[in-house]
Amino acid sequence: MDSERIELEETGSKGRYLYRDGGDEAEMTYSRASARLIIIDHTGVPDAFRGQGVGLALVLRAVADAGAGGWKILPLCPFAATQFRRHPEWADVRDGG
Repeated sequence: MDSERIELEETGSKGRYLYRDGGDEAEMTYSRASARLIIIDHTGVPDAFRGQGVGLALVLRAVADAGAGGWKILPLCPFAATQFRRHPEWADVRDGG
């Protein structure tokens, strides 16, 4: 999975990280609660990408962006929340909620 192909789309208080390959697209959506906090609310990965690490790559991109931008993530999406539990090294960007 080529993580450099993950795109970020943001409009107002809503945004999404997006990975496209062929006609398939995976996304992780969020709401911006403030300038310092996003809430990840959904991760959708089509069957064509299953087992390739696409979902994890979407979360990793958000974690990297949060670290670089000095903001926090509240992972309400079950997939993202599981990834945060598996990666305690991301604690610096996780909002306690």
